[in-house]
Amino acid sequence: MASIIDRYAGQIVGVVSCYDRIVINGTLPGLCYGDGMTSFLKSRNIRVFDYPRFVEPLREEIRENAERIAKDAGIEIEFIRLKDSFRKEDRIQAIVAERQVTSGLVHIFSAMEACPSFEPWHDKASHRTFLRGRDAKCLHYYFYFISEEFGQCYLRVPTWAPFRLQFYCNGHNWLARQMDLQKIIYKQCDNTFLQIADPKAAQSIADSFPVDRLHRYLDELAERYCPVMKQFQTTYHWSIMQVEYATDIVFRKQEELRPLYETLVRTAVHAVKPDNVATFLGRKVNPLYTDEIGNNFNTRIEGTRIKHHMGPVAIKMYDKHALVMRIETTANDVSFFKHHRKVEHRNGTVDTRLAPVRKTIHSLGPLREIFMSANRRYVDFISELLDTSAGITRVEQIAEPVRKDDRTYRGFNLFTQSDQDLFTILTRGEFLISGFKNKSLRKHLPNHSAAQVSRIIKRLKLHGLIKQVRNTYKYYLTAVGHRAALTGLKLKELVVIPMLAGVQA
Repeated sequence: MASIIDRYAGQIVGVVSCYDRIVINGTLPGLCYGDGMTSFLKSRNIRVFDYPRFVEPLREEIRENAERIAKDAGIEIEFIRLKDSFRKEDRIQAIVAERQVTSGLVHIFSAMEACPSFEPWHDKASHRTFLRGRDAKCLHYYFYFISEEFGQCYLRVPTWAPFRLQFYCNGHNWLARQMDLQKIIYKQCDNTFLQIADPKAAQSIADSFPVDRLHRYLDELAERYCPVMKQFQTTYHWSIMQVEYATDIVFRKQEELRPLYETLVRTAVHAVKPDNVATFLGRKVNPLYTDEIGNNFNTRIEGTRIKHHMGPVAIKMYDKHALVMRIETTANDVSFFKHHRKVEHRNGTVDTRLAPVRKTIHSLGPLREIFMSANRRYVDFISELLDTSAGITRVEQIAEPVRKDDRTYRGFNLFTQSDQDLFTILTRGEFLISGFKNKSLRKHLPNHSAAQVSRIIKRLKLHGLIKQVRNTYKYYLTAVGHRAALTGLKLKELVVIPMLAGVQA
């Protein structure tokens, strides 16, 4: 089966995959939790209940540093009173266009926002005095700047301990800077490339995202904008909070993408099932999985978007400017994914095994391969949606009779009431999770005997619609059976009944 990229090669300008949104948290090791900060205070001979008095001078130091940076740059710190009064990114774009800023500090916002904090506590039962975590609010500074290497970024700095930082950058901005250095001609709109003169060279650059240089750059930013870190005699640990990886398929004309995209997105919202979503993301659905799996379809001002989510991870498809079809994998918790890496055990031994991805910034390297594979699997799936030959073959296999042991077993007609009722029963939630037996099917087929249900199970098995669990009498729907059942039900509900009702009217 040809990929959609190969099939429409004459209409596609190029394909580029790179990181999009990257959000990184910075924490002070040993001080970002209550017991760690308690130990630090005791090492300095500071009473636990004097913790607020210890932190207040540090808050003032961050304030004075922010005001000094603003004065040196000739800008005024803008306080945000209402959280949703405007988008900070829009304001920054307007300032950049007005002042023609190409590098350096652009603007500083300040806002009262929620933050993690500690409070002194004395436990009367254990007679221990310590700091315990709690939610609080404090003043935050947003330093927006344009990096010569990473493009437009921001650093969010709180004024209260434990001083957890937040950094944002966009991989498309970094790639644009690198293509400028390589003299590669391109056309960019927001975080999208509408044209690239040499897509292969751009992809080669995107595959070499400099994690080590980003780490050093973050250390420099922390030292510049959060000077209180010197009081703790440690450096920040940088971990991934949110990351997006996008595959952009760029078309030559809007007229060529629009009909194709509309067909794909309207079909995918019905065709993609939970097991498909898990397959895209390199996982399997099992009865022990408790997080939510599903699809979301949204119509926005910019266009339509379909999102398939599984717990903290999602894969999306949407169009950008009606010229770019973007497939994007997003993760709010990268430990959802697994890969082969070195694992250190408590006894000091080290071995290589399949383990969850660590949240450290250095996982951006292996994550690129994981995300690219997820996007590729999704492209293969939507390519199959455009290929009707596979669907025709499956329908024929389901409807045709099967002969075994000198006996013929008739096929299934997805439009007859008896077969419709059967497939409705097979798609019940408890059967999809725990499977079914002859006895459980008879509860929903009261007019059938055990022998009749056995023959139905035999027909389903010979047509490849169900599979038997080894050494048991339990059965599950196969991928083909699941798709056939849902397709038959949707054809009846969404097409046949409405059309016949219209004819009758």
